[in-house]
Amino acid sequence: MNIKDLIGEATEYDKKLALEEKKPKSWCKSVSAFANTFGGALIFGISDDGQIIGLEDSEGDAEKISEAVKTRLDPIPEFKLRFHKTDDGKVLVILDIYKGNETPYYYSGDGVLEAYVRVGNESVKASVAELTRLVLRGKNTSYDSQNSTYKADDYAFSKLKERYKKWTGSSFDEKDFISFGLVNEQGELTNAGALLADESPVLCSRLFCTRWNGVRLLIQEKKCRNM
Repeated sequence: MNIKDLIGEATEYDKKLALEEKKPKSWCKSVSAFANTFGGALIFGISDDGQIIGLEDSEGDAEKISEAVKTRLDPIPEFKLRFHKTDDGKVLVILDIYKGNETPYYYSGDGVLEAYVRVGNESVKASVAELTRLVLRGKNTSYDSQNSTYKADDYAFSKLKERYKKWTGSSFDEKDFISFGLVNEQGELTNAGALLADESPVLCSRLFCTRWNGVRLLIQEKKCRNM
């Protein structure tokens, strides 16, 4: 049996020889990583070198796997357990984990609360930047739409207005600040507004803007690092 035929590419699965009951983090971190990225599967009963060993008590192990996911992951990701029987009678347990919308999915246990992401064929601890992105994704929002601490009245947008006039032939109206998501109703700049201000208060940032013909659309992609 080819593992890739059963599951997919290496990034999409992880394998364990047996269920390590006393070391749940050894495989639960992969559950966290798959749920936080693009989903995947854990195969129990295969050695590191790809040899199919099977499980002696597949049904009992499946129950323990289900219980560990429900008690060690916060929130609990959507998952499915299934069995795969090989031609020579060996039984594997496959844990399918689906990409989640309530990110970040943490491993909770052993006195730690950690989120993991999938990088290549490994499950690694999420960095501060990755954890921030997961939090925003879980809130169904983005960095640009978040409110800043800057007052709109303290900043000018002459460069933006000039470019908008040149591109569209229309003047940039004050109400456009809100409709474009640059200012909130309380008169505060969003992060997008702070990035587009003449004298941007966001240090060490880069901004890329694109406009398609016939569509008044402004897309911002930012890269910002603290000094």
